[in-house]
Amino acid sequence: MTASARPDLLAAIVAATVRRVADAKAERPLADVEREAASRTPSGTAFTSGLMRTGRVNVIAECKRRSPSRGVLAPHYDPVAIARTYAAAGAAAISVLTEPAFFDGDLAHLAAVRDAVNVPLLRKDFIVDAYQLVEARAAGADAVLLIVAALDDTTLRRLHADATALGLAVLVEVHDAAELARALACGARIVGVNNRNLRTLEVDVRASHEVAALMPADVVAVSESGLRSTGELAALQGEGYRAFLIGERLMTSPDPAGALAALVEGRAVPEGRMDAPR
Repeated sequence: MTASARPDLLAAIVAATVRRVADAKAERPLADVEREAASRTPSGTAFTSGLMRTGRVNVIAECKRRSPSRGVLAPHYDPVAIARTYAAAGAAAISVLTEPAFFDGDLAHLAAVRDAVNVPLLRKDFIVDAYQLVEARAAGADAVLLIVAALDDTTLRRLHADATALGLAVLVEVHDAAELARALACGARIVGVNNRNLRTLEVDVRASHEVAALMPADVVAVSESGLRSTGELAALQGEGYRAFLIGERLMTSPDPAGALAALVEGRAVPEGRMDAPR
């Protein structure tokens, strides 16, 4: 099957998310979620500053049970235990998948991790509605992900502004130069370049290298997906990347904490600790 003939996974996830948000609103009115969110004090500033630390490799370490490309990554998934090991190993921030249909995530995972660690937290989901931003704050997130490919420009700008008003940092995800231009136009200060095509699931780290030259110096650049060695991360740091979002490489390792610690310290990851992409 050619790439153009493959099902559009991103469109399927976004459609499922729209339905999920509608169900959530019917079950729990926005006013109720806002009251819970008011009791939280997110620190978008702490998330941003964590990605800008010098003298080490800044990793957003991800808690993820399943992925559409690899299937189940952790049969005995315990996001709290995983997050604690990430925090101890020096993660700059922790990303928690909350999308249920394709990643087996849950908003409750984020809330449980928030109660267990002090590291800044990113809600990793397909945000299409401001309701989800309030949910994120209520569950203890410090930051949220906005995916340019999933949103039109008006919605992207509105969600970015709404998230900022809630005290949340915003990681705006792009795949190429055109999407970078859209991200910058919405006011993005943290831009993640996803090396995985969300429509086909193909991974190509060249995406990060190609976008690097176009990234403004005052934007915090993050490379995401398909990263597997300290040498690779060092090369991307040399091109201006300040942080790296790593999930499957850690989740499929027999020693996630050891692999993360090696990356953070810029050491070679011991043999067998990080799987090569499949």
